[in-house]
Amino acid sequence: MAMLWGCAAPEHNGPASTRPYRAMGKWYAPIAHADGFVEEGLASWYGGKFHGRKTANGETYNMYGMTAAHKTLPLGTLVEVTNKENRKSVVVRINDRGPFVSGRIIDLSYTAAKKLDIVGDGTGEVRIVALDPDTGTPSRPDKATKPAAAEYFTLQVGSFTDRENAYKLKDQLEDTYKNVHVSVFNDGVETYYRVRVGKYDSRQAIESAKKLMEAGGFGNVFVVAE
Repeated sequence: MAMLWGCAAPEHNGPASTRPYRAMGKWYAPIAHADGFVEEGLASWYGGKFHGRKTANGETYNMYGMTAAHKTLPLGTLVEVTNKENRKSVVVRINDRGPFVSGRIIDLSYTAAKKLDIVGDGTGEVRIVALDPDTGTPSRPDKATKPAAAEYFTLQVGSFTDRENAYKLKDQLEDTYKNVHVSVFNDGVETYYRVRVGKYDSRQAIESAKKLMEAGGFGNVFVVAE
């Protein structure tokens, strides 16, 4: 299997919305499912220069709409984005890929960024929570701030519908990292094999581990609670 950080395209067995893609010399593998996705980091926004251009899902970008770009969330995912400084929140739909500037996790439309009061500064610290499209609530109980008893944080590196590919990646990661494991998830239609690294009992510890993995070439890892 081609590694996600290598020069060849990663293998893909899922829907087109999660097809791996290459940007600025790096391969990204969108996750197969947004269930339970929570992420914190720096948001930016994009406006007039891109207004009217095609987005990753084929739509025309409207800087006045409520949309956003994310590197790995499935296209079409609804997310709640909260400005951590002023606690203002918006709901946007992921219809594009990006941002590809180091340290940024989401590119908001102009209107979404304006509602969060980050247009002036250009960026802002935010928290992203994936939503259930039917209920508008988090896609599972939010565990990102403080895990309950017997729970821990881990880093998701990849998600596959092919079990063999998942275990190939697991074997490769075990040469460098501890507590590499595969979490199996079935949504009633498809079975996903999620490759995860580490078991940490605090947000501080998992964020430190995430930075180390990113420095090692894993640009699309994200934190989940198990």
